[in-house]
Amino acid sequence: MTTQKMLSGLRKGISEYKLIKDGDKVAVGVSGGKDSVTLLKLMAEYKKFSPEKFDLIAITVNLNFENQNTDLTPLKELCNQLGVEFYVEETEIGKIVFDIRKESNPCALCSKMRKGALYSLAKSLGCNKVALGHHADDLIETMFLSLFYEGRLSTFAPKSFLDKTGITLIRPMLFLKECNISAYSKDLPVFKSCCPANNQTKREYVKTVINDVTKEIPNVREMMFTALTHPERYNLFDKFEKDADNID
Repeated sequence: MTTQKMLSGLRKGISEYKLIKDGDKVAVGVSGGKDSVTLLKLMAEYKKFSPEKFDLIAITVNLNFENQNTDLTPLKELCNQLGVEFYVEETEIGKIVFDIRKESNPCALCSKMRKGALYSLAKSLGCNKVALGHHADDLIETMFLSLFYEGRLSTFAPKSFLDKTGITLIRPMLFLKECNISAYSKDLPVFKSCCPANNQTKREYVKTVINDVTKEIPNVREMMFTALTHPERYNLFDKFEKDADNID
């Protein structure tokens, strides 16, 4: 997968949902995983020809898990190559979640604290937007997570305004597939997560379920993505109630 093809998907997400405007200062949240590092690379490349004039920085929230030995030097070097300022926010989130709180469901608390630290630093650095590396497969998986574990039909939006911080959260890779990101990121400085719960989460279970369905219905991901992103394909009970008011 070439940078040009990846940028095509990124550009579609940015233009279709109007994610970036002139004068924006965007912080890319970089965990070091394939999704966030790919987003950083693509955003830096997009900035070179973007019709919108915006500033770009990268932020890594270091969770400091026990026995973590993550060298951030390759990320710093990538940012230098891309001409992007790189900031690291040191935290004790790993210790709080796993050692102090001993959470049975660590992902929810970790995510909340990690995003809080990211948004706070981004705000202090003058950013008005934060970009996260969620992609098309994440959109589908999040819907199933909400359905299976919360009894809700819900997923994330491509753009959300966070009242408490004044930050706008954007997801420019919405039209990119995980398989393409995985292939593209092989030449990027990606490192594995040190999280003790890695590969043991509810999201991993949902991913397995979707993979199993794909064996029987090869295009099921495309069908689900279309259902989630095209309003005319939405037909649930609130629509029935509205229609009922007009039926004698």
